[in-house]
Amino acid sequence: MELSISSRLLNTSSAAAATALLKSKPRVHNRHTSIPLLPLKHPFSPLTLKQMSNNSQSTLSCSSLPQNNTPPAPSSPSTASGRIGEVKRVTKETNVWVKINLDGTGVANSSTSIPFLDHMLDQLASHGLFDVHVKATGDIHIDDHHTNEDVALALGTALLQSLGDRKGINRFGDFSAPLDEALIHVSLDLSGRPHLSYDLNIPTARVGTYDTQLVEHFFQSLVNTSGMTLHIRQPYRSFHIYSLLEKIRII
Repeated sequence: MELSISSRLLNTSSAAAATALLKSKPRVHNRHTSIPLLPLKHPFSPLTLKQMSNNSQSTLSCSSLPQNNTPPAPSSPSTASGRIGEVKRVTKETNVWVKINLDGTGVANSSTSIPFLDHMLDQLASHGLFDVHVKATGDIHIDDHHTNEDVALALGTALLQSLGDRKGINRFGDFSAPLDEALIHVSLDLSGRPHLSYDLNIPTARVGTYDTQLVEHFFQSLVNTSGMTLHIRQPYRSFHIYSLLEKIRII
């Protein structure tokens, strides 16, 4: 048996049901604002709750901003302050402090009580464009040997420290320096293997109060502690113009 309901009856019943529903429960429009939730990059500090006595109020405090308790990473020496080596050497005869900055600007401050050695250390910084600071005291009332040697040993050790693992450096250097009638050629390799080839003919026994025999010993001490291969040579023997005139007069 089939049941048939006219469309008019259905329409009338639906309208009546809707009217009754509206009268019994008024419509309430709830408008919700959608707020996207972003992941927190930093943990919030925990709430601190302090319970007061019954006659006082309870206080609640919290941080309104995210906090990062992770300490900052230390800066790399090569980017923050430069490649620096610092050495203090104390013996029975001397007390030496050396600081070198390979990424400096040529600042020099040397005090060894040996004027010519101070001058040469200042020239090393000025032409090399790195900072050299040397403070030294020693038994120069006997001679300059111990102070000369220990300054070179400390300087080589400071250079070794400042080079670090030597990654990315230009190991090899080659340079000729003409100074009036004198010409000196220097080649070096920062290889970590100490070696000195020295071929200089210094015409005077002293420069000021400095014994020129100590020059070779200075460079030997420098290469021993820095791990440097160093060649210093004089391509030809040079004479001062007055010495040359004197020889011509004698002939």
